[in-house]
Amino acid sequence: MSIGDLFWLFFMFSAIQPMLRQKMLEAMRVRKISQLERDRKSRVILLVHRQETMRLLGFPIARYIDINDSEEVLRAIQMTDPDVPLDLVLHTPGGLVLAALQIAKAVREHKARVTVFVPHYAMSGGTLIALAADEIVMCEHSVLGPIDPQLGESPAASLIKVVEEKPVAKIDDRTLIMADVGRKAITQVKQAASELLTRRLPAEQATALAEKLSTGTWTHDYPIWASTGKSLGLSISTDMPDDVLQLLTLYPQPVRMQNSGGVEYLPVERRKLRESSAG
Repeated sequence: MSIGDLFWLFFMFSAIQPMLRQKMLEAMRVRKISQLERDRKSRVILLVHRQETMRLLGFPIARYIDINDSEEVLRAIQMTDPDVPLDLVLHTPGGLVLAALQIAKAVREHKARVTVFVPHYAMSGGTLIALAADEIVMCEHSVLGPIDPQLGESPAASLIKVVEEKPVAKIDDRTLIMADVGRKAITQVKQAASELLTRRLPAEQATALAEKLSTGTWTHDYPIWASTGKSLGLSISTDMPDDVLQLLTLYPQPVRMQNSGGVEYLPVERRKLRESSAG
């Protein structure tokens, strides 16, 4: 075999290796989801968003909850018998209010028990979906986030504050229009959140919590830890199954084109590491 033949074999193997690796990863996901469904006797649905990277230019592409996601999740719920529990695993920065509300409403109206698992974070629209569940399961350092609407790069609550505190004559028309839209957006999200929360909370408590989460009490990236969520009245458990954490590892962040740092560790449980050291 010539050097040229070896080169082409190497080229072909390098070209198909990512595809083979992806197929193996997908097969592992299917097996893990099936195992989790058997163990919990439920329908398992994952909504996982990672930051993608374009292969050639290296520009980050943020993934978020969109209409395609809501279409897929609604289809999965519709395919599930009303008496079968739902287990929804969320890992997302949020996204479109419309898409998140579609999912949340479907979750809210499912007759069987619905559990939302948040292994790492479910911000904004992800939190809105979580509010519709019977129980939210988080790790100790997992986070939810406020659900206050954002208009472009501006928080709706901040636009309203500008209009209220600054003379109207000094405010441009676009800001006035955005503030008006912001008021409507906050009212709509607050009402929707209140309706979702009444699945578990008294109406008065649900309304108060919806107001706190949707009206700009905190910055939009404020972390609501499991302990904070419990103090707010949310039904939160920190008994996160290992199988859910293992499942999330099968949705890795795409490899960066440049080796500019990151996180590395030996994937050995502490108990096994101690046993190995003792031996």
